[in-house]
Amino acid sequence: MLGRRPILMGSAAALSLMAAGCGNQYRPVVSAINPVGPATQPTKYAIAISAPSPTAAGLLTFVDFSGDTVLTTPQVLANPTYLALAPGGGQGFVINSAGSFNEFPSGNPSTLISSQISQSTLSAGSLPVSITSVAMSGTSASVFVPEPGLSQVAALTSAGSLDQNIGIPNNPVYVVGANAGRRAYVISEGDGVTASTVSSLESGNLAVSATIPVGINPVYGVMTSDGNRAFILNKGSGTVNVINVPNNGPDLASPVIPATGTLGVGPVWADLSPATNQLVVLNQGDGVHPGTLSIINIPLCNAASPATNPNCDPNNPVDAVGFGTVLATVPVGINPVMVSVLQDGTKAYVANQGNAAAGVEGSVSVVNLASGLVSATIQGISTTSGTADTNTSPTMVYGHPTTIVATTGTPTGKVYVTSSDNKFLTVIETDTDTVDTHVNLQGLGVRVVVTAQ
Repeated sequence: MLGRRPILMGSAAALSLMAAGCGNQYRPVVSAINPVGPATQPTKYAIAISAPSPTAAGLLTFVDFSGDTVLTTPQVLANPTYLALAPGGGQGFVINSAGSFNEFPSGNPSTLISSQISQSTLSAGSLPVSITSVAMSGTSASVFVPEPGLSQVAALTSAGSLDQNIGIPNNPVYVVGANAGRRAYVISEGDGVTASTVSSLESGNLAVSATIPVGINPVYGVMTSDGNRAFILNKGSGTVNVINVPNNGPDLASPVIPATGTLGVGPVWADLSPATNQLVVLNQGDGVHPGTLSIINIPLCNAASPATNPNCDPNNPVDAVGFGTVLATVPVGINPVMVSVLQDGTKAYVANQGNAAAGVEGSVSVVNLASGLVSATIQGISTTSGTADTNTSPTMVYGHPTTIVATTGTPTGKVYVTSSDNKFLTVIETDTDTVDTHVNLQGLGVRVVVTAQ
C-alpha cells in the first residue's frame, strides 16, 4: 500500500489558495523605509594632554566626540605645559617649559602613532609659556610661541620649523590674532618697573609696527573673527583694553571696558559669542569669595547699516550703540580659571578651580547668556576614593578643574574638563548639563582642546 506523499506548494500558490478560501480579505502592503534615528554626530575630537610624571613622556589622548571612546594615546615630550591646535584643527602643537616643541597631525587620530610626532627645540633659555596658531594673510609663519626668558616671540611655520625670532620687550606671555587678519598683538606683562604693553605684528613680514600701553598685569586676550577688534584682559587693574585693529591703536570710542556697568575683580580669561555679539570675561576674584562672569555687549556697525549709520565703513567699522556695556556680572564658583562659550550663543561653561589648600572643592558653573543667571552647577570631587578607577562618583567633576572647552552638537554638545591634580577627563553633555562619563588620561590633566567648536 502506498503511503501518503506530502504535497509541496510554492509560497505564491499557498497564498493564492488561502486567499481563495477566505474570501475578499484586507491584504497589508509592506514597503521598506529608511531607518529613523538621531542625527549623525559630526566628526570631531577632543584632545587632552597629560603628564604621568615630571620626567616621563607626556600623552595625547584623542577622544571621539560621538562615542566618547579613546582612539589613540601617542607620546609627546616630557612634562608638557601647553597644547594648541591650528585653525581647522588639522594640526596640533605642544611645548614644555624646557623649550621642546612638538607638532602632530590631528585630522585622522585612529592612525596616529608616536613616531609621527615631530620634535624640535626652541632657543635655549626661552622658557615658553603659551602657543597661538593663526594664519595671517601673506605670512608663512602661523605658530607663535612667546619666550619671556629671551624677550622674544618664536614665529614658526605650521610644520614646526623656525621662521624668525621677533624681539618683544617686557616679558611677552601671549599672542592674540585672527585668521586672515592684518596683524596680531603680543601681550607683555612688564616687570614691575616698565609698563605693560601690546606689540603689533604686521602680516607679511611680522615687523613690530606699534607698541600700545595697556593696563596692569595683562594676562590674556581675544580677537574677533573679522579681525576688527582685540580685547586685552588686565588682571591687575580689573579692566579690558579695546584695540581698534584697522587703526592699530586704542579704540577711540571705547578704549577701556567697562564703558557702562561693573566688571568683576581680576579678569583672567575670555571667550567670544559671535551669535550674540558678546564678549564673555571671566573674573577670578580673590580666591576666597566667588568669582564672576561678565557678559559684555560688543556690536559693531556692519555692511548692512550705512543707511542708518553714515559713519559705518565695512573695512573699518565703528562701535555700535551699547558697545562696551556690561549686561550682567554673574557670580560663579571659587577661583574660576577658564570659560568656554557654546558657539550658538546660549550658554557659557566656567571651570572653578576651588581652593585645595582650604579644602574647597572645584566645580563647573553653567551660565545662561540670555538670562545672565547660573542655570546649573556641577560639583567637583578630589578625594582618592571619589576619583578612583572604579568611577565611584560618576555624576561629579573629577579634581580641581583647570581647563575647559565646549563644543556644539545634535542631540547634545559636549564639555570637556581637565584638572591638574587628577588623571581623568570629565565629559559633560550640554542638553542636560550632567556628567556623561570620565576618560582615563593615564596622567595628570594639563589641557584639553577640540578640533571644532
